[in-house]
Amino acid sequence: MGLLFLSGCSGEKRQVPTLQQDPVLEFVAEVIFYDDAQQEITRIDAAVADDDRERAAGLMNVRSMQDDQGMIFLFEQEQPRSFWMMNTFLSLDIVYVNAAMEIVRIHRYTTPFSQEGILSEKPAKYVVEVKAGFTVVHDINEGDSISFSIRDQG
Repeated sequence: MGLLFLSGCSGEKRQVPTLQQDPVLEFVAEVIFYDDAQQEITRIDAAVADDDRERAAGLMNVRSMQDDQGMIFLFEQEQPRSFWMMNTFLSLDIVYVNAAMEIVRIHRYTTPFSQEGILSEKPAKYVVEVKAGFTVVHDINEGDSISFSIRDQG
């Protein structure tokens, strides 16, 4: 957060916080969705959350995103997961994916700003967040699968 120093009549300097800017997402990955016959359904450009800080922030405070964009969360371990929508402006579809890259749970049209836990119900190693309705429009269902690649950032 930047600081702005103002000088008033008294000659004292005060720190006044500036407005926080919306997060800038870097879409460095591509996620491909496949149906149960392993035919490609669609693909998105995705921001990557692969450490605790990035996973905690997720899509919080993001106010807009293209229909073919999202975020992929990468975890070291496959286990039951729980996400929430605190400080999240956009309604999302949350797609839980196991270590075998199979979609094990989809929560569609999540409620912005909700603090209710959104459970995977089954172990997941990856989570993909896309704009609400994306999985309906593209007929992506539990039992389908994904693959992803991260572009060279060098």
